[in-house]
Amino acid sequence: MPFSTLLFDLDGTLVDSVADLATGVNLLRQELGLPPLELPAVRGMVGDGATMLVRRSLPEGLFSEERLRRFLALYGEHLLERTTVYPGIREFLEQHRDRKMAVVTNKPLFLTLPLLDGLGLRPFFPVVIGGECCGARKPDPAPVLEALRRLGAEPATAVFIGDHHTDLAAGRAAGVKTCFCAWGIGHDGGQPADYRAATPADLDRLPA
Repeated sequence: MPFSTLLFDLDGTLVDSVADLATGVNLLRQELGLPPLELPAVRGMVGDGATMLVRRSLPEGLFSEERLRRFLALYGEHLLERTTVYPGIREFLEQHRDRKMAVVTNKPLFLTLPLLDGLGLRPFFPVVIGGECCGARKPDPAPVLEALRRLGAEPATAVFIGDHHTDLAAGRAAGVKTCFCAWGIGHDGGQPADYRAATPADLDRLPA
């Protein structure tokens, strides 16, 4: 069945944001008197939301809600310094403007919306679901179902495109098809996917 509805994760799917996330992490570590982490190390910590990123980036016992808030503030100050749209993504979105599209991310809206605006992606997405929108985050299906509700779309018409096992689990539980993006930050964690894309160009193989 052709997909009239395209749902996208954000970090690791539409945009490569690891460098700016690492800046936020390392500024927080600097304030705590800790040495910086290398970019590959931070990359391995990304994918399960800001709370888990901060927990993983600090020594055991140093995480607190106050430090999470401080990280979010620091990251927000450097949100668009080195973050880029993956090659081929903008062209794919332009090609499929006639479809219903939404972003479903665990990133807070106060960071997601400026990021989409700053990179010129916001006009493609009439619906943007952030981490605080549903009272539950991926891998819970609630954000996916809320995106479908706001788009006026049925699960059978939709595919969720993401780079992390949380995306695949959320999409599967919501009754939509899933596409794993191997170019991204995350990993599939053994979760099954209906489609796999090695590069953004492979998204053109999805039923149109």
